[in-house]
Amino acid sequence: MKTIIKKVNYICLSLFLGISALLSGCSDDFLKPEPVSIYEPAETFSTESGLKSVLAFCDRHLKLYYTSAKGTIEPIASEYIFSDLMVAGATDKAKMLCDVANQLTPTSIGTRNNSTGKNDLYVSLDQTHSGWHFWHESYYVIMQANTIIQYIDGIEELDEATKNAYKGRAYFHRAFRYYALVFQYGDVPLLTKVTEVPKQNYRSTKRDAILELITKDMEFAAEWVPDQKNMAQIGMVSKGACRMLLSKLYLAVGEYGKAEAQLDELINNSEYSLIQGDSFGTFNDGGEPETWPITRNVIWDMHRAENKLIAANKEVILGIVNRGSDEEGFTPFHTMRMINPYYHNTGVGSPKTKDGKQAIAELARTNANYNIQYDYSRAFGRGIGTVRPTYYQQHTMWQVNGRMDNTDLRHSSAHGNWVKMTDIKVSNKESSEFGKPLSLYDDYGNLLCKDTIRRWFDVPLYKFYMDDVIAEANKATVNFYGATNGGNGDWYLYRLAEAYLLRAEAKFYQGKDGTSDVNEIRKRAKCSELYNSITIGDIMDERARELYWEEWRNVELTRVSLCLARSGMPDEWGNTYSIDNFDKQEGTDPNGGSYWYQRVTKCGKMYNGPTITIQGGTINTIKYTMDKKNIYWPLFNESITANRKGKLAQNYGYDGYDPSTPKWETWQEAVADEDEVD
Repeated sequence: MKTIIKKVNYICLSLFLGISALLSGCSDDFLKPEPVSIYEPAETFSTESGLKSVLAFCDRHLKLYYTSAKGTIEPIASEYIFSDLMVAGATDKAKMLCDVANQLTPTSIGTRNNSTGKNDLYVSLDQTHSGWHFWHESYYVIMQANTIIQYIDGIEELDEATKNAYKGRAYFHRAFRYYALVFQYGDVPLLTKVTEVPKQNYRSTKRDAILELITKDMEFAAEWVPDQKNMAQIGMVSKGACRMLLSKLYLAVGEYGKAEAQLDELINNSEYSLIQGDSFGTFNDGGEPETWPITRNVIWDMHRAENKLIAANKEVILGIVNRGSDEEGFTPFHTMRMINPYYHNTGVGSPKTKDGKQAIAELARTNANYNIQYDYSRAFGRGIGTVRPTYYQQHTMWQVNGRMDNTDLRHSSAHGNWVKMTDIKVSNKESSEFGKPLSLYDDYGNLLCKDTIRRWFDVPLYKFYMDDVIAEANKATVNFYGATNGGNGDWYLYRLAEAYLLRAEAKFYQGKDGTSDVNEIRKRAKCSELYNSITIGDIMDERARELYWEEWRNVELTRVSLCLARSGMPDEWGNTYSIDNFDKQEGTDPNGGSYWYQRVTKCGKMYNGPTITIQGGTINTIKYTMDKKNIYWPLFNESITANRKGKLAQNYGYDGYDPSTPKWETWQEAVADEDEVD
């Protein structure tokens, strides 16, 4: 029987502190592991059990790119507000990160709170965002992966194949983090060794040099890491996961035929298959069926946390294990709180009825006036709209061939997968509108919801619903958040569906037709509109429909920007891009920039549009802006200044940018310099 990785013995070693000091300037309480067991380096790194603990640590930390110990602040949200799919929504925050073009600076993120001594790690709802978290977490795990790579050959009792399997998994974790870093930050420091003393003379290494190294590493990993079927545990890196990452790297370096070949192996010759049919696994009927009934369907079933990592799921290539208690390594995943609209609050901006009453009466099960038919907190969760979807994500991206696809299960209110605000009914008995659907306007065209940013938008419930075991056990609460302590917050990292879409993309760059690959995903969702031919925009639209809050949307848009510039292929608007300057432009005008910029502004449409006026939030007028330079996030001032004897290269367009700053042109130069600590 397969076992689940739930708990690891963290290793807290002074050997790791040198790079941690460089990258953060000071320690971070959240990311510092609480040592369950402490080993001497010589003992730990000379035994298989010691390095196995380090590898388990790397596996476990995959979840921290999606959720965090704070629960309501999910790091992945920052990936989405730098995309075509979402923007910041917390209008009660005076420094909500909406005016990105002006707010995002080297000193506005990654700063320390002097009153608490802790780093402001997360938020997409404040001027700080999760960039610091991604930076620190990535390098922290890179450090662990380097430990395995550096010491595994010294364990004499292991045969060569076993050593190579360990090394391949460590290569995956290192490459996975660098893949994100180079598409979030561009040119970054390359670390491949464990340093025994602090190094303060790093240089940045060019993006393509890092991509070259990690592509080479992943070729090794794809050869030596076992198939999932030959592994005793799930939640560990398998050959399939290595092939997925390698295919993305081949796309990034312009080896499109090699990418297609890897994806052919995954789709045609591996152990994986798409989940098909009308149902799958165990049926979870939702938070409150009397309020919001779910008509069982395959899309709902495959996205239930309790079905994601079962043995029958042959679509999952790499899943993130996140279940049980705090002691077992569980991390809260409050998807229903952070992402759903804030319609239940009695504030000025919340939805009202045509007769001027509060539309939603939020009542606990212990309240004498409780009505099970209107228990929206249990059905949908108690949302606070920290981030909100764009109009494109809610509406226009569901059009195919110029028509709305009304049978797509991923956008189906009839099945319960998708919740429209107008599906919700007035639950306040004091209103004459009681039992009628919410309305955005009164009979004279006046807004009944004054804060439409935070309090009025549609959501894909099938993606974000999770059982809140703590709230369900407490009948006196309405605070249903998502996966809480003792529950299940398992998540997909790689699915075979993405392999089909990546293969369509690989074919596109070669001038081949990948339409059938995209249609294969649409058929599973019971779509009535299938493509006759596809553009890169169609592929990215389908990724948005299928992989919402699974893919790292900002990273993937930036990678595709590089691929288009490298290949010379046009985007859906006929634009072509230059490898020399696609990521070295600035401004908020509609022309030029990268494919990332064009998607964020043309599809999302909220960025660089008109000023929005609302009532009911701290911010009364909101201007969403995005600059062409924001394709990369700025390097943090603290990380630059901590590198006292060297100089990291600031990104184009940000304060401190200097094109004459030396960088390592090749990964070999960067590796050779790692031993130079003066």
